[in-house]
Amino acid sequence: MCVIASPSLYARKTPQANSTFNVITYGAIGDGNTDDTNAFVKAWNDVCSTNLGTPTLIIPENKTFVLQQVLFQGPCKSATVTIKLQGTINAPNFSKASKWKVDGGGKWLKFSHINGLVVNGGGQINGQGEGWWKKFPKNRESKRPTALQFIGCQNLTVSNLTHINSAKNHISITSCQGVSISNLHIVAPGNSPNTDGIDISSSTNVAVTNSNIETGDDCIAINNGCSFINISGIFCGPGHGISVGSLGKGGSRNTVEEVYVKNCTFNGTTNGARIKTWPRGRGYAKNIRYENIKLIGVKNPVIIDQTYHPLDNYDNGSETLKVSNVTYKNIWGTSISKDAIQLNCGPEDGCTNIVLNHINITGVGKGKTFATCTNAHGSCSSSSPNVPCLSGKI
Repeated sequence: MCVIASPSLYARKTPQANSTFNVITYGAIGDGNTDDTNAFVKAWNDVCSTNLGTPTLIIPENKTFVLQQVLFQGPCKSATVTIKLQGTINAPNFSKASKWKVDGGGKWLKFSHINGLVVNGGGQINGQGEGWWKKFPKNRESKRPTALQFIGCQNLTVSNLTHINSAKNHISITSCQGVSISNLHIVAPGNSPNTDGIDISSSTNVAVTNSNIETGDDCIAINNGCSFINISGIFCGPGHGISVGSLGKGGSRNTVEEVYVKNCTFNGTTNGARIKTWPRGRGYAKNIRYENIKLIGVKNPVIIDQTYHPLDNYDNGSETLKVSNVTYKNIWGTSISKDAIQLNCGPEDGCTNIVLNHINITGVGKGKTFATCTNAHGSCSSSSPNVPCLSGKI
């Protein structure tokens, strides 16, 4: 792995008088074939080592840079650091094995503990995942690398980028606080395995807005340790919807709370508004709200699935990960399956205070739809289909 280190590890004096650092100056070629990793290493060391103005790494337009596995390591001296990606960054071509040096299951581009990081510029990141998908298909995703990870980054901004064809998930947000993600276009074929758009874990105060996400898995997944996640203005499809979870795998204790998803469109997705937990999981998912959601030919528009893994089962007397205080409001459009609403909860009080209000989901061609539920408790008002297991009015 090439490690782009923080100034505390091995910094060299900044050779430029201003705060702009162009990778071409450091020897990058950008011809789509040459390995430019070392030039990026040198440029980042100077960006991270200076506190002149707002240090900015320039990745110029009309150039394609090939990078191996790289760690952009902080902390940096400046309170704010900008990466202006105007050109294209490509992963090595997987079919040329001698050119790909990343460890399987790792991270291709990793940004660690850089506070005040801003990544924008209108450019493109291409994970060139096609070869990975063929060699390591679904259920062997651990062999494939995540394209882009931000870990331990506070006050992070990512915007105005296109990201295509990651080998696995496109963007991972881990242990971050104060994150703004906007105006992204994330693209992979609908049949590409495990190519989530954005995965969020162990993070708080995260906003994802005004983006198009078209992938082979969850458009956005909110995982363990997340709180105060706000998602709005997302066009999702193809893909598996916007999901809370999966949570509780292997009996682990997981928590998610304060998730608000609004003003989103699901087009041809496998799922829409989804919460998924494993049997025997511990912890909770609570205070979750899906509001103003448009559906276009979605297979499972509204779904809580507490038996996410069919080969795992509840043990007698085992603790169940609690799902509570979940609201679905103003959700409309079409479903390609009859079971438009599925509340499949764990034993006894698996799901409590589930509220449905102003739901209007019809089948494609205005066919009739239904709701099914197990162990769900709450209330329902102005819903089509009606949800008979939820009694009372709001």
